[in-house]
Amino acid sequence: MKSKITLKELAKLLNVSISTVSKALHDSPEISPKTADRVKELASLHNYRPNPVAVNLKKSKTGTIGVVIPNISNSFFARVLSGMEAEAQKHGQQVITYISNESIEREKQICDMLTSGFVDGVLIAVSEETQKKKEYDHLYSLLDYDIPVVFYDRINLGLPTDKIGVDDEKSFYDATKYFRAKGLNKIGLASAIHHVGIGQLRIKGYKKALQDENNALMATSTKPGDLKVKIRSLITESKIEALLCTDFESAIMTTRIAYEENIKIPDDLKLIGYISREIAEFLTPSLSYIEQHPQELGSTAVKILNNRLDGKYESGKFEEKIIATTLMHLESTKF
Repeated sequence: MKSKITLKELAKLLNVSISTVSKALHDSPEISPKTADRVKELASLHNYRPNPVAVNLKKSKTGTIGVVIPNISNSFFARVLSGMEAEAQKHGQQVITYISNESIEREKQICDMLTSGFVDGVLIAVSEETQKKKEYDHLYSLLDYDIPVVFYDRINLGLPTDKIGVDDEKSFYDATKYFRAKGLNKIGLASAIHHVGIGQLRIKGYKKALQDENNALMATSTKPGDLKVKIRSLITESKIEALLCTDFESAIMTTRIAYEENIKIPDDLKLIGYISREIAEFLTPSLSYIEQHPQELGSTAVKILNNRLDGKYESGKFEEKIIATTLMHLESTKF
């Protein structure tokens, strides 16, 4: 039986965001007592209740976790899933995997399936399109059904859930400071993911380390052709000494452009990328990279979810864990 009123409908009646309603109902300290009382009073008046299927699951667990992966071709997420599977087995749990392919429509379909009551909880990395459009109603629907949710990797969203990610901002802050300490001044950044949260955090760390943002030399675009032109300009016209790449695409593209322009790495250009170890070590020259410890991230996500399922976390207060990255120096950063 469907609730007589949904979070979305409550938000519309109160003229507040769905996020505010959800946080108020979950006793989040971010919401003022006055607003929380208004929300709860209206919810009670309209007989709002979490979905009864989800309530029943609290009494009888299914032993199944739903995992939503945005991009299976990215080896990072494959390694995250490996960590999740290993940890879930320790708890006697099964993992059902869904792939959104970075599509908001597919993500909405997946969330609809997950509210049917056959999983104990959900681990999700939000799709790029969802972040770009900033449309989160389908994610709030999981909370509307009282399903425990853990966001992983892509976590800088304002939803009241538990979260596990890596120190994206600090990783590029430290990498930029490393180059500055080596006496380099013309440090650039390339990104195909500048429009999503993790890309923005990495850019923020880079700019912070420069101290003067006017010194930022950036090539950003979601269109491969445009990004290639911009990276080429940084290398050949701006003559940068080092380049930080926020993602696999920009890192691989840079190595190709350097080859085409007869620019030698690391003699003429130092390079660091967000790229997997399996690929970084076999490039020529090998590419220095940011190790994100994906297996640890995956296993910790499952631990957080089970702590929530077992009632170890206080209602209304959410866990947020950040895993430290490691800068792995290979041939592309040799001095």
